[in-house]
Amino acid sequence: MTALKPVGINSVLSSSGSSVQSGAISQQSDMIRIACEGAGVHVAIGTNPTATADNFYATTFDEAKISLGPVASQRVVGLTTGSSTILDFPEGTGSPFGVGDAVTLTVTGQSDLDFEHKIVTSVDATSNFGGFYSTRITVDHDSSAGPAFNSRWAQLRKSFKVAVKTNSGTGTVFLQQVQVS
Repeated sequence: MTALKPVGINSVLSSSGSSVQSGAISQQSDMIRIACEGAGVHVAIGTNPTATADNFYATTFDEAKISLGPVASQRVVGLTTGSSTILDFPEGTGSPFGVGDAVTLTVTGQSDLDFEHKIVTSVDATSNFGGFYSTRITVDHDSSAGPAFNSRWAQLRKSFKVAVKTNSGTGTVFLQQVQVS
């Protein structure tokens, strides 16, 4: 028997034949558990997914566990505000995020710089670019009205959304990131 450890919060979605999308979820585990009530659902996971009949099908008879891939997170040591936001990672580290990934930023003590589910538009790992020796990424987030970054801790995490759709009838879906323990 496999024991599951819940991670993060449980989300609930209801669908009645059309695709319904969750809010952004910060990835904290490599697996999500899907439990259906009322009707089975097709499940799509991604940056901005739409569930169709071609996607993974979760039944009401058993829970489904879907791999999310490796957890991606990185400490942020610098932030440049503007019409897009530039995030600097610690020297000697790379970026676990690629162009097109959605990310969520949490800045301790400066919540006005936080953002949720914004898209990475570029990754720059050029050595000694303008005296900078670390990886930096650009995110499609307008932070021009934000204050200067002066936090001692900020973390960027990959985020995703889940979309579900029933074939017929109404179904309720319970989503929970889990770890096998």
